[in-house]
Amino acid sequence: MSSTQPKLAVLVKGWPRLSETFIAQELVALQDAGHSFDIWSLRHPTDVKRHPLHDRFSGQVHYLPEYLYQEPQRVWAARDAAQRLPGYAEAYKVWRADLRRDPTHNRIRRFGQACVLAAELPDATQVMYAHFMHTPSSVARYAAIMRGLPWSFSAHAKDIWTSPDWEKTEKLQAKTHGAAFGATCTAIGADHLRSLADDPKRVDLIYHGLDLSRFPAPPERNVREADGSFHMLSVGRLVEKKGFDRLIDAFALLPKALDWHWTHIGGGTLGEALRNRAAAVGVSQRITWAGACDQPGVIAAMRAADLFVLPSRIAADGDRDGLPNVLMEAASQLLPILSTPVSAIPEFIETGTHGVLSGDDPAALASAITQLAAQPDKSAAMATNAYNRLLAEFRMDPGIALLSKRLSALGASKD
Repeated sequence: MSSTQPKLAVLVKGWPRLSETFIAQELVALQDAGHSFDIWSLRHPTDVKRHPLHDRFSGQVHYLPEYLYQEPQRVWAARDAAQRLPGYAEAYKVWRADLRRDPTHNRIRRFGQACVLAAELPDATQVMYAHFMHTPSSVARYAAIMRGLPWSFSAHAKDIWTSPDWEKTEKLQAKTHGAAFGATCTAIGADHLRSLADDPKRVDLIYHGLDLSRFPAPPERNVREADGSFHMLSVGRLVEKKGFDRLIDAFALLPKALDWHWTHIGGGTLGEALRNRAAAVGVSQRITWAGACDQPGVIAAMRAADLFVLPSRIAADGDRDGLPNVLMEAASQLLPILSTPVSAIPEFIETGTHGVLSGDDPAALASAITQLAAQPDKSAAMATNAYNRLLAEFRMDPGIALLSKRLSALGASKD
């Protein structure tokens, strides 16, 4: 490892997580680029399975107290140690100001976790880097103030669109102990965060891209017959912003003559409700609920499907997708794509060229599915275009190079 590269502490919500392959991909790539770091996780894992990618991480994983009452001795010992750190008084002042505007148990837990983090970080730590701008960045920010370290973050989707502007602004201003830099994976997100920063250069647009070395070459796909069986696939958590409720309603509107089947991969809180919805509209027999799968299982399903469907929409609380990596994964296997023009999805898929972006209402989705099923040649051509765009513009390497440079420069400033 080069002496100019920093020793990082990376903070995440949970590790490992099947739904956050993009984080695992990035951290393994940073490790391969020569960065040495441990992972500090706010939560213990809940997924039974893990991706092969997770096994490539060679550092240690530390779990902070998920709930403070579960590890009282550790928390109180850390609080005592943190109070002796030079920046504790300032961190406490910043946290109290945040607590007045967000008087929640979650905000209290963040400060307790920050005390543990600040007390237990190795002395060699030079830089802190948090994935997600909301809770993980708050913990990183408080701990960084205590320790007198620079910190940085990567923002994605929910953390941008559901966090209050006051909190995002203060995390992007030098005078309020903001991040040295922030990265985000969509142009729409970058524009928003730059509008809140004291210096727009504080925010970098870094697409996750795809590490194509982890994926097989696309299969030789035979164009299906227009009146043949039609197998659709979706991969995503069963939550409101993914729009699967409206997709199920759309299935009920498909032509009787269309021989279709839909497989869903992923877990989520709306599983039972969506299964009941499918039964209510009479389509249960055409659906396979595969549950959570590891990466090899997802790839195998993509290679066997005829259409990838991700009907993203904006949830009632403002949550929405960014640019889901799963769209690029589908493109890597020459799988035609149907999605919606939500958030940053149009940054990868131009409708009619790389796939189809329809309205997120059931009628629009049903119409798009029907047309794609009836036009296999056109669908195949769009899939080829998406694959070519992936190769030309959405590889992982350029983003990792920029992020590595940013982190290295931040660490070098401490020398």
